[in-house]
Amino acid sequence: MSTVRYQRIVLKLSGEALSGEAGFGIAPSIIKSVAKQVKEVSELGVEVAVVVGGGNIWRGKIGSEMGMDRATADYMGMLATVMNSLALQDSLENFGIPTRVQTSIEMRQVAEPYIRRKAMRHLEKSRVVIFAGGTGNPYFSTDTTAALRAAEVEADVILMAKNNVDGVYNSDPLKNEDAKKYEELSYLDILNEGLQVMDSTASSLCMDNNIPLIVFSIMEEGNIKRVVLGENIGTIVRGKEK
Repeated sequence: MSTVRYQRIVLKLSGEALSGEAGFGIAPSIIKSVAKQVKEVSELGVEVAVVVGGGNIWRGKIGSEMGMDRATADYMGMLATVMNSLALQDSLENFGIPTRVQTSIEMRQVAEPYIRRKAMRHLEKSRVVIFAGGTGNPYFSTDTTAALRAAEVEADVILMAKNNVDGVYNSDPLKNEDAKKYEELSYLDILNEGLQVMDSTASSLCMDNNIPLIVFSIMEEGNIKRVVLGENIGTIVRGKEK
């Protein structure tokens, strides 16, 4: 049996990654694929926490551009992440993986409130924990949520799964065929070069807490398992400067 490199992970999924080619809503084939990959990793004995975005349903930024109060728009985005989290929970449990959704905004009828010690206990009992509702505060992205929760539950790494790129590039590879892919970076590189990996708040939080980040493609089945087993795919961002 292969040896896993990371014992406790936070998997960061964008909402767009769940929508597939449609770009909106939840694609059943995609969410089933993600659940299957999480199942593979969980069966290796890896403790898995997940943070899901809500951009496939609602983006707070768009609401703000429409003239909506930014805080209200962001709260709507938090509710969108709950919808995605419940859908992922259902898909995981269909594969026989015990899963708990914890929300930063209390809604006890559908999910547990986020309690750090309870989340860590679930992970120790091999339950997948999905953190929904962002940080519970407006003006913070789900990237920041992933960084915050990874620090709180003492995760070994954040795995940032992308649906349209397979790592970090110096420019948009979808627009520039000459874009260069990075194999390894530091958080200072990201901040200094303005690379669009995660927002500056999330990058700083990861850097301060020395949490490595791996950016890779979710579209190829088995990639989560490959990363956990230490295969060199995607781009790794080190917690400390190279």
